[in-house]
Amino acid sequence: METQSIVVLDFGAQYSQLIARRIREQNVFSVVLPCTASLEEIRSYSPVGIILSGGPCSVYDADAPPADPRVLQLGLPVLGICYGLQFMVHALGGKVRAAEKREYGHASVEVTDHSRLFEGLPKKLSVWMSHGDEAVELPAGFRLIASSSTAVAAIEAPERKMWAVQFHPEVHHTQSGTDILRNFVLAICGGKPTWTPQHFIDATVANVRQTVGDGRAICALSGGVDSAVAAILVDRALRDGKNPSRLTCVFVNNGVLRKNEFEKVQQNLRDKLGLHVIAVEATERFVNKLAGGTLTPSRKRRERWSGWCRELSIQT
Repeated sequence: METQSIVVLDFGAQYSQLIARRIREQNVFSVVLPCTASLEEIRSYSPVGIILSGGPCSVYDADAPPADPRVLQLGLPVLGICYGLQFMVHALGGKVRAAEKREYGHASVEVTDHSRLFEGLPKKLSVWMSHGDEAVELPAGFRLIASSSTAVAAIEAPERKMWAVQFHPEVHHTQSGTDILRNFVLAICGGKPTWTPQHFIDATVANVRQTVGDGRAICALSGGVDSAVAAILVDRALRDGKNPSRLTCVFVNNGVLRKNEFEKVQQNLRDKLGLHVIAVEATERFVNKLAGGTLTPSRKRRERWSGWCRELSIQT
């Protein structure tokens, strides 16, 4: 496990993974957890700061994401983004309501007061907005630090270690968005920019060796990038000098792979990368189970799969 991290709590935003990516680009480890994550799980990642993501809901709705408001009491710096700002305001006794004028797309924001979050940035920023609600009453201890022509754009309560923006600093449409995140992660949270791809590889290999010990491991391969990378890292950890790896990979042809994928995956992982791969031809078994069923593939794959399904007499 990393010695420090930034935890991104996901409230259903389409940009949560992008937030984490922007933080990792600062060489600080980040992890995305559901907003329902327990305080124990959050603490297990040794966070130096927490980011509350955007989301499609309204904080005052009955079905709003049930995040634990105690996450604001962990004593860590917190940055709310879009819905994250509204959650922060609502949970701490402020007021959020439907905006009279919703903001979607580019907007001009003026920084109205000094804040470490906007340190070194222009007073006027072009940002990306996407919200239908607005904060109309701030909780005790908060102050306005930036605004658009129609709404609160950023707030802070430094004594409570809380900052929030109504716009999305993680997208490239927002001017100086990366700088805002850098200010939060490095200057406010004190994150150390020591996390690199090589650091991740070394830490992962060491963790696998500690977990497996003198035993053996098995890895299910899907043919995709994620399982292949996992297999390669585990293989590196369990390959002792000239001795064979203690990892066994299993790759199953379930009948819905791309054309020639079953053979190509074996060639790449076994012949080129040296993994011990057991390939199982199970097309007939899976197809028999699918016969007469209904498939709902994604739009991108529907055209490619339609011919295959017609041949198997499966309704789409």
